[in-house]
Amino acid sequence: MAPHSVVVAGAGQAGLETAAALRGRGYAGRITLVGDEPTGPCDRPPLSKGYLAGTVPAADIALRPRSFYAAQDIELLTGDRVASVDRERRTVLLESGLRLPYGALVLATGSRPRTLPVPGASLTGVISLRDLADAEDLRLRLSGPPRSVVVVGAGFIGLEVAATARGLGHEVTVVEAQPRALARALTPRMSEHVVAEHRAQGVRVELGREVSALYGDTEGRVQVMELGDGERIAADLVVVGVGVLPDTRLALTADLAVGDGIVVDEHLRTEDPDIYAVGDCARFPSPHAGRHVRLESVQNATDQARCVAAAICGEPYAYTAVPWFWSEQYAMRLQMAGLTAAHDETVTIGEPDDGRFSVLCFRAGRLIGVESVNRPADHGIARRLLTNGTHLPPATAREPGFDLKKLPRTPTAAAAAAAAAEGRLSVPA
Repeated sequence: MAPHSVVVAGAGQAGLETAAALRGRGYAGRITLVGDEPTGPCDRPPLSKGYLAGTVPAADIALRPRSFYAAQDIELLTGDRVASVDRERRTVLLESGLRLPYGALVLATGSRPRTLPVPGASLTGVISLRDLADAEDLRLRLSGPPRSVVVVGAGFIGLEVAATARGLGHEVTVVEAQPRALARALTPRMSEHVVAEHRAQGVRVELGREVSALYGDTEGRVQVMELGDGERIAADLVVVGVGVLPDTRLALTADLAVGDGIVVDEHLRTEDPDIYAVGDCARFPSPHAGRHVRLESVQNATDQARCVAAAICGEPYAYTAVPWFWSEQYAMRLQMAGLTAAHDETVTIGEPDDGRFSVLCFRAGRLIGVESVNRPADHGIARRLLTNGTHLPPATAREPGFDLKKLPRTPTAAAAAAAAAEGRLSVPA
């Protein structure tokens, strides 16, 4: 039997989708969605791209109009936060002092940006990009005449901001401590392509170099960045994109298991059977990685929300969704399906010289992921293949004239059973 009330702590993508999925499954109890941002749930991907560039208006950032919450009978509390959990009494205390009972509690607390641990990191003009307020601040600073912008970190957020700033006419430098960009997310082949495009656009990309200090003027505004070897770079604006940390503070106060995220089982349930965790903050067992992982993506937040809603409604299924990600930089549309970090073999298909190709990643002869740039059909097919468990040997992918579209569409028995349990169909090509 479903509980009479659900409290969702965190009103980002995962939190909102949990509330929406509960109503979609016919849940009739009370739903309270608590978020600390005053504007309510917003769409984060455009914050480093279209919104920052001024092509996506603020009105289009909201994930749902205010009328949605009233229509779905979802109580949205903005500008507030769950401060503590009383597991014995099954209540939460908000920072505002309000106490709420729950039958099920969903932790959708997300993540927070890592800070730059160097002298001068607190100077004015040193910014991290995580929420709408950060994006508004950064957009204002980029709206004026050309400036010297330094981005620290060549991950997706950092490179998206770099591309946007360069497109607005600013002088941009990217500094990355690792020997290559997007080292944890992409294969070397794709990383090289991305960096080459940034350099072709006039961005200075420094790999394998660390920041040692930031210096400002007499009014405390950043002016100069110093690298580890002593080189100094002009910096009117510094955007820090060195990764995020899962926000596990609430879980820790509730004495729940934590380890690079809130530890959950295959149903996304914590060690307390009445408490779940979803999205950026959740560390879950992934059949695609063969271990517990934590993923930061819209897809993961949305699919996990649906999984938790099903569990709360008494229809649990194991979370096995194929991970996928995307990024837009200049005219490049990068799309990734699966988890490729543990690959031991790759095959490149398409037209690399034209900037339209895919990298197929294999482990022990099995396809585990596909990275595509400006090949959306490959991405859609890759998601279907990984969902269906289609067998694709590397040798086949290397054959002249190989085309992903020619592979069979029939799912394996295991994949079909999983799809039926989740109430979904295979991903269309």
